[in-house]
Amino acid sequence: MTDASLPKNEDSLSGFFYALGAYVFWGFLPLYMKALAHVPPVEVIAHRVLWSLPIALAVIVWLGRTQDLRQAFRTPRTLMMGAATATLISVNWGIYVWAIGAGYALEAALGYYINPLFSVLLGRILLKEALTAAQWAAIALAAAAVILLTIEAGRLPVVALSLTLTWGLYAYLKKSLPIGPNQGFTLEVMLLAPLALGYVIWAQVQGDSHFLQGVGRDDLLLIGSGIVTAIPLMIYANGAKRLRLSTIAMMQYIAPTMIFLIAVFVFDEPFGTVRLIAFPMIWAALVIYTVSMLRARGRARQSSSVIQTGT
Repeated sequence: MTDASLPKNEDSLSGFFYALGAYVFWGFLPLYMKALAHVPPVEVIAHRVLWSLPIALAVIVWLGRTQDLRQAFRTPRTLMMGAATATLISVNWGIYVWAIGAGYALEAALGYYINPLFSVLLGRILLKEALTAAQWAAIALAAAAVILLTIEAGRLPVVALSLTLTWGLYAYLKKSLPIGPNQGFTLEVMLLAPLALGYVIWAQVQGDSHFLQGVGRDDLLLIGSGIVTAIPLMIYANGAKRLRLSTIAMMQYIAPTMIFLIAVFVFDEPFGTVRLIAFPMIWAALVIYTVSMLRARGRARQSSSVIQTGT
């Protein structure tokens, strides 16, 4: 694929709504994963991969993009990048599933609060993305909130930092993957499927499996894990290709805020004064950044209109 065929490193309205839909979906995901808390995270991940595969393949066939997948498997660089993103996303899933089931939903939220700062750092250093003064102010405000949350925890937030690192690197590599977003996700689950299938078979033989053990609820939840995995990731992938990495970074506050609210009001995890202060700070940062982004787009459109009309 040539550089000309790759998406431009700029924001689009369609990308904004794709990403928004994915993050809202992920915001509700803890409720689903909590229902699977009694199932080992590795087994949950294996089923997420296996049941995502037919959905992903069906989308690729529907879009007529099967040739792209065949080409990806014949291109070592694309295959290596796909293996890297597949590894990162599977590790991220595992940490997240464990955290929700073990009662660390708030720390998971903290990880996704920190992550946009890491993504901005990658975007600034690796992609040379420029930020306005208002955008820097938003990032500084969010950073202050994250620091407060980290200090309040009173220890090194290993879960949070692990989620930050794996998702931040995944977002960067995903944006650089030289194939379409849906094809990229399909490539990832195809690469992970043999390992996932091997684990599921092994668990069945060992008698440790929770699938097809006469508990219909577990069977439905494990099968459904493919749906709740594939749909938001494919939506996100389409958004990531149409937005700057720094814009994606700030939008990522949506999901952890929803996770935060669910952790406190549904899962009854502890809520202190510091979080009461940090929570509005993070939302203020998101508002500042979003307003700045929309104003910049308005000015760009205005300039384009002036150029086209020759006035």
